Amino acid sequence: MTANSAILSAAELADALAGPRPPVLLDVRWQLGGPDLRTAYEAGHLPGAVYVDLDRELAGPPGAGGRHPLPDPHEFGAVMRRAGVRADADVVVYDGGLGWAAARAWWLLRWTGHTRVRVLDGGLAAWTAAGGVLTDEPPTPVEGDFKPTPGLFGLLDADAAAALARSGVLLDARAGERYRGEVEPIDPVGGHIPGAVSAPTTENVGADGLFRPAAELRARFAALGAGGGAVPVGVYCGSGVSGAHEVLALEVAGIPAALYAGSWSEWSSDPSRPVATGPDPQ
Repeated sequence: MTANSAILSAAELADALAGPRPPVLLDVRWQLGGPDLRTAYEAGHLPGAVYVDLDRELAGPPGAGGRHPLPDPHEFGAVMRRAGVRADADVVVYDGGLGWAAARAWWLLRWTGHTRVRVLDGGLAAWTAAGGVLTDEPPTPVEGDFKPTPGLFGLLDADAAAALARSGVLLDARAGERYRGEVEPIDPVGGHIPGAVSAPTTENVGADGLFRPAAELRARFAALGAGGGAVPVGVYCGSGVSGAHEVLALEVAGIPAALYAGSWSEWSSDPSRPVATGPDPQ
């Protein structure tokens, strides 16, 4: 196990899987805008890993709450139990890309009360690079007993996010050009929540796809005003997916942070909410 319990390396996961109480594995491969990556999962996944569909099982139907609103806790709990998640057992989540989808699953489990969940640092690529095997054999999970208790991890709504941008630090995890309002490929309008600070989540990982060391992350966030625990910290993104990855990076750095789950897709859907553009927070 690493010094920080939010992530683990491929070598550490291999050791855990060989131990007496191997973790439950969740495969959350996902791609913004599709296609469904279940076929890729079926072609090869970590032995025993259960596929979880982000759009259908880690989010509610799109609407006023954004493109990926939080799922119904009872339905989420049923999905986790079918995947074999137990309250007293470790869970490891991975995906095949930037780690955003895995972080979404990690955040949801933490928000609903599961404290023994980690993300595979570097995802599927790190596993195979370390010599980890894949299989196309379907898993046979034993029904779990996890029952969600929402509210045990920081969550913001639109009003709380706006207030935090004034009283604390609200980080915008999207690409800088979307923050500045130069482009907006998905949502109704470009720009950012007034007072929010640009902090693209892509800068939390290195060229190898692994999280930067905790000390580097602490320095990065301190430079953005989110260091030392002096002020509360929140994060948002486009729809609450990459923002969860930034919350995870903050966790690695030892900085607690809340997630505005509706994020820009919810904020920008209401024309009465203010929008700032340009490189400055205000």
